[in-house]
Amino acid sequence: MVADSLPPYGWGRNTYFKLTLINQVDGNKSVVKETLQKFNGGHRSWGSPFLNLNDFLDSKQGYLVNNTCIIEAHICVSDVALNTNIQNENLNNIAPTNGSRSGKQEIESSDESETHSSTKEVQGSDLTLRDILDFEKLGNEEKTYVPLLEEVCIYHPSLIRSQKKKSDLFKVWAFISLGKVLHFLNTTKVKDMNEDACNQLCILWDELNKSSGFDLTWLEPHVHNALGVKVQLERTLALKTLQNSVVAMEIKMKRLRGELAATEAEFEVARKALIEARKGFTEIDFNATLGYDMFR
Repeated sequence: MVADSLPPYGWGRNTYFKLTLINQVDGNKSVVKETLQKFNGGHRSWGSPFLNLNDFLDSKQGYLVNNTCIIEAHICVSDVALNTNIQNENLNNIAPTNGSRSGKQEIESSDESETHSSTKEVQGSDLTLRDILDFEKLGNEEKTYVPLLEEVCIYHPSLIRSQKKKSDLFKVWAFISLGKVLHFLNTTKVKDMNEDACNQLCILWDELNKSSGFDLTWLEPHVHNALGVKVQLERTLALKTLQNSVVAMEIKMKRLRGELAATEAEFEVARKALIEARKGFTEIDFNATLGYDMFR
């Protein structure tokens, strides 16, 4: 916003921003940094740590998967910064009039009142969700989507701009379709992402993505992450089953080892008793007759 428009020092922007390092395995483990900060030309370095580098590089942690990480950024600047940004957009759209003067220089030499008028017109075109939807006509279930829709529209105003020229009926359908997807993602637990839930999300997403006219590149990673939960959940359940099986067999082995040790002790006692009993013992033939000696 400030590049090529203000001196390198002396400028400032009051900015609210939120950065999210998406966990592609478990969305609940995504790392969020959120703050209100003033940026200015006197400081060239900003930032804060997200997580340990080793954890980030470990694909099993879910932050770097298939050599890809996803960072989601939400930025909101003050009205002053917004005015400057709009003017810059107008400047960039004006081609240079000759080789020595840029489009920026040309607009700076134009009538100041015309620039302010253009800025005001663009600002006035920024609508809120309430400006294009009549909430009173929504059903009770549909009204539950409104807070979610208002929140995403703050971060993604293009959602509203893309619907300004659409019919009222289409606007309602588009935003309600978006609300259904947001509500699904906001209320469905990981453990509930079975095959039926995945199919339901696929239907909602396909309907929204193909027909709404929204730019949904910001939402697509979250939907794909949710759809991938089913496979991860199945693997987790399989892993837990194996773990339980290993634990059960380990317990059984310990019990059998205990029984074996007791049997070995009993065997040793019986073996010693047998040795003692054999001392001075003469074995007889059980099949021989008792008889009698008539000549003795």
